[in-house]
Amino acid sequence: MASAHIRPRLVVADAEGNIYDHPDLLLVCRRGHEFALPRPDELMPLPEESDIFLLPGRRAVGLDPETGEAEALEELAVSAFVSPAHTLTGHPAYVSDKDAPTLPLFAYGAIGYARGRFYVCAKRVDEDKRQVFKGIPPARIKKNAHAIMQRYPDNRLMQHLMANCALTYSCPAARNLCLGRHEAPLPTSRACNARCVGCISQQEKGSKVCATPQNRMSFTPTAQEIVEVMQHHSRNEVERPIFSFGQGCEGEPLTEARLLEESIRTFRAGGGRGTVNLNTNASLPDAVAALADAGLTSMRVSLNSAREETYGRYYRPHGYSFADVRQSIVEARKRGVFVSLNLLFFPGITDTEPETEALVELVRATGVSFIQLRNLNIDPEMYLELLEGITFGPSMGLVNFRKRLRRECPWLGFGYFNPYVGDKAELSAPMPGAWQPPALSAALAESAEAEPEAEDFDDADLPDEALPEDAGQDGSHDDGPPSENRCSCED
Repeated sequence: MASAHIRPRLVVADAEGNIYDHPDLLLVCRRGHEFALPRPDELMPLPEESDIFLLPGRRAVGLDPETGEAEALEELAVSAFVSPAHTLTGHPAYVSDKDAPTLPLFAYGAIGYARGRFYVCAKRVDEDKRQVFKGIPPARIKKNAHAIMQRYPDNRLMQHLMANCALTYSCPAARNLCLGRHEAPLPTSRACNARCVGCISQQEKGSKVCATPQNRMSFTPTAQEIVEVMQHHSRNEVERPIFSFGQGCEGEPLTEARLLEESIRTFRAGGGRGTVNLNTNASLPDAVAALADAGLTSMRVSLNSAREETYGRYYRPHGYSFADVRQSIVEARKRGVFVSLNLLFFPGITDTEPETEALVELVRATGVSFIQLRNLNIDPEMYLELLEGITFGPSMGLVNFRKRLRRECPWLGFGYFNPYVGDKAELSAPMPGAWQPPALSAALAESAEAEPEAEDFDDADLPDEALPEDAGQDGSHDDGPPSENRCSCED
């Protein structure tokens, strides 16, 4: 819903942490290197279950409507961490102190105040309420988690999901598992072949990121443990079960491809139904092909960009390239797998012309079906510094970005979560390499109707003037062998 005619006031915090709206200054948001007022169609009331953060060492910037000038204050900047299903359209505007600490790995939305409520620069991109827990007592989740732990005392994966994920980190996927609904998480890997700057489970020694939101798992489950979790979930979520490898508490699941393949085959062989999904960096095409053949239904590929340089700066791949990512998508689509992109959206970077053009090309060339518009959890200034030297251009905004993608790729779906697509997805995305612009497709169709088929076309049907001047009656040239005897290596 567009918030037309609303001009929120800037929200700031004093040294004691008290949050209030500034009496004179308007909210300013940041999109990449641009500071501007929020677009009316990219502003919404702060969603329920969102959080508000103070930004230490960062002085709020607002706009004086009387002078039209931006003004930096002594008060601290404030931001919003929006609840799932919402994508940010702008970051908070601020000036950082020289000794400002690096912000933790969250997504920071610009927040203002108007008409008695908070407004945030964000849009709802998915109507699915699978990660809404309003009205569900925490005691119920705790009770269910302990009951499941007692039921599966020897299953290390189930113990990890309940004790660590659901009860310690309040992981939405793990909480849904203990509630018997929606999507079940299946973490498996301790290792990763990328060194993402914003990795949420493990950072390199010397990283600017002081802490991660969660810790990486310390064991590798067996196929039996994995299948037991899948079977448990399928008995509880009987209508639209989703089983997802690749979670925030692990590395890259493709590094355990054989384990995943065995688990999927065993689950399917036992009559397992539902969408078996893989959240991945798509680094190993052969492994993706094997999983697809084993019964994988959908694959979500994590990307910050479809441009190799932008991608490489953030993911820092080890032992694979962006070409491998593209090939993995091709291998999956060729085998009937529903492919989504987990697009880590960053306002002012992702929605620029070079990035959009590259994304359109990737979607068309590889047969991507869906884009999940997720927020990139990172200190905004850290990310911009990381990408220095790469040309981006002005921001078109999230709304225009989606419109552009819909126009260029009309089969493309959008959302935030992994969609349920059954045991085997029905795909409308083109096969890799098969897409053609609509105008060209129509022209080729008209041409095909107007001209005879190739096998019915013969030189004998041509008038004499259509033959080359040096051609014989069989259509061959005097200076070479007849065309039917031409060596195949010339094709």
